[in-house]
Amino acid sequence: MTATLTRPATRRRQAGVLVLACLVLLVDGYDLFALGTIGPSLLHDRSWGASPSTLGTLGSVTALGMPFGSVLAGWAADRRGRRLPMTVAAAWISLSMLGAALASDLVQLGAARFCTGIGIGALAPLVSALVADTAPAGRRTLHLAVALGSIGVGGTASALLGRILLPGSPFQTLFWIGVLPVVLIPLIWRMVPSGALRPSAQVPVAAQAAELFTRTTARGTVLLWIATFMSMALVYSTTAWLPTVMMKNGYNLGSSLEFLTAFTIGASLGGLLVALLADRGHLKAVTAGTFALAAVALLALSSNQPRPVLLVVSALAGLGSLGCQNMIIACMSAFYRPHLRGTALGVGLGVGRLGAIVGPSYVSAATALVVSPRAGFVAFMIPAVLGAAVVTLLPRTLAPAPE
Repeated sequence: MTATLTRPATRRRQAGVLVLACLVLLVDGYDLFALGTIGPSLLHDRSWGASPSTLGTLGSVTALGMPFGSVLAGWAADRRGRRLPMTVAAAWISLSMLGAALASDLVQLGAARFCTGIGIGALAPLVSALVADTAPAGRRTLHLAVALGSIGVGGTASALLGRILLPGSPFQTLFWIGVLPVVLIPLIWRMVPSGALRPSAQVPVAAQAAELFTRTTARGTVLLWIATFMSMALVYSTTAWLPTVMMKNGYNLGSSLEFLTAFTIGASLGGLLVALLADRGHLKAVTAGTFALAAVALLALSSNQPRPVLLVVSALAGLGSLGCQNMIIACMSAFYRPHLRGTALGVGLGVGRLGAIVGPSYVSAATALVVSPRAGFVAFMIPAVLGAAVVTLLPRTLAPAPE
């Protein structure tokens, strides 16, 4: 049984939801990129006893919590509505950043990052489902791109604050700033609808999940899960390791953070352009193209080029790396019907988060085992190439499967 929204979303409500979604995902992006931003400072603070492999471990521990958040939040959003799960997730992520700020050793920091990962994992499917529900016809991908582009804005804020505050201030300062989003909770409670899109209290969890594998959805579900895995492996390895890998290639901390800033700005602004193209009926091609762009740009980033060229290439790498994740979310939002959208996004992103777990440790191993300073960039490229190949196998026209 398919339910629809009980009342059409007005333009004012659409705009309000979009602004709120941007604020929430800005928090998501800040918390996501904070680990990569503080990485070099953590390594240089000998009192913590951190090594390069520590960054990979912390990145993987953060990602380990994400599948739990994604699956639970997506399931709860379809059964209980979007409001309560989003409120809980916002409160949880602020408390987790507080825990990271107060941590006194790597074990406590790892535990706090695991909890942060649960919150990060929950917010993406919740916000994506909310935006897809309320977006105007023919502008769903654009609205999703605007909202998801805020992840890059949050990453930019993290990098800029790191540039200003580090290494002169303790790296915990970045975590303290991450506690502030608790002020969004009243806005979420006021603006997000509370009702579910289906009478799901009567639908068993197993039956709800089984809808992802009907005759018309099974192939698309599997391919979308693989593509999501590759996009997450790419995104979370670059966000955790890009500054450190660039420093291995001879850049100083200031320069590497400048490139990370360009990376996130490229993801945010470029994402709007590719979303406009995707909404014109080219979603599949644009999605494959972002994966391919990431691979090419990351390869170019590993070579010696003039600084202005490298900044542009960094922006293109950000567009490809974060853009592919945004486009995969748009693909999932287009492929599933509204009553299943939260569950599909939650489970799909939950499976994809396994790539987020593998990605940072995979790059850590590659940089440790291969002497070449370009090893990290080549490691970034592999999931990008594989993701592009998988997307080409998706149905030509992505649309809700017929009942």
